Amino acid sequence: MSRVGKSPVAVPAGVEVAIQEDQISVKGAGGTLALSTNALVTVSNEGGKLTFTPADESREANAMSGTMRQLVNNMVVGVTKGFEKKLNLVGVGYKAAVQGSKLNLSVGFSHPVNIEAPAGIKFETPAPTEIVVKGADRQRVGQLAAEIRAVRPPEPYKGKGIRYSDEKVAIKETKKK
Repeated sequence: MSRVGKSPVAVPAGVEVAIQEDQISVKGAGGTLALSTNALVTVSNEGGKLTFTPADESREANAMSGTMRQLVNNMVVGVTKGFEKKLNLVGVGYKAAVQGSKLNLSVGFSHPVNIEAPAGIKFETPAPTEIVVKGADRQRVGQLAAEIRAVRPPEPYKGKGIRYSDEKVAIKETKKK
């Protein structure tokens, strides 16, 4: 059995988990998240701990038990603590501002770039060159952060662009005569 799938998911106080035949829904202070179940994995709730067991002995069922466990664990963590991704803007005149639910980026184009926040996602700009993407759904937070980074990815010669706060950009040496 999958090593990840063996460990149960502890459900903290204040979090409700509803297991139906076709989906698992987790409700907490951070919102409500739902995930469709897989036929290869059986999910059971025993005394505040969720366990995931493969339905049969196939390799796919074994792999899916670990995958389902981690996805549900991310949902539980998301509705309790939430997830966030931090991005930095590097470049002269590069700045970001939040206007309502929109993120306004000035990153060297002739026009400002506006990104609308989907439901359940919030933008924050603690400084003009910092962006924090927050939300309960880990996948959506990461995807939106990747889309913001894709507006102006860091270039390898000066390092200008939008990068994750923990990203290291390898700076290339310029051409020599």
